[in-house]
Amino acid sequence: MSITRIETIFSNSIAVKQKTFDSIGADIVSAASLIVQSLLNEGKVMACGNGGSAADAQHFSSELVNRFEAERPALPAIALTTDSSALTSIANDYHYNDVFSRQIQALGREADVLIAISTRGQSPSIVQAVESAHEQGMQIIALTGKDGGQVAQVLDDRDIELRVPAEHTARIQESHITIIHALCDLIDFQLFGA
Repeated sequence: MSITRIETIFSNSIAVKQKTFDSIGADIVSAASLIVQSLLNEGKVMACGNGGSAADAQHFSSELVNRFEAERPALPAIALTTDSSALTSIANDYHYNDVFSRQIQALGREADVLIAISTRGQSPSIVQAVESAHEQGMQIIALTGKDGGQVAQVLDDRDIELRVPAEHTARIQESHITIIHALCDLIDFQLFGA
């Protein structure tokens, strides 16, 4: 085992996070404000992603429903990655690409915000989720990486892309979870002063 190899991973992760803050720090603040406005307008947060991004979607929604660091009322959030019966029936009867968009068609409302997470921005299921959210009148916060991919191309002027300026999936995912924690902190601070 080489300590140098581990040191390189940590150094690279720190460098990507600093570069991410420098490039989208203000956009993270705007994204938190968008979520706060949704919640104040009796909207909810819906989150989706595949693989590690599915875990991030679930992590984010659980921080809102339960709590982040301070005691506060529960906030309405749904991870579209957790209902195995809905996911498998949609994938079986339609196509896997529809697993999130069908749920958004059923549950999404104009006051809601979609958190769409895709490290490369190339997931067809996430692209379709964004398109369905637009049809519902929802705004989107997209967590992406690399060049933003197809997800960046389907966003409109009301949406916010939080793109990590990195190429390696692991570094993008590490920055995504930091962005999620920053959003949670800002949401709590803006709503409750916590």
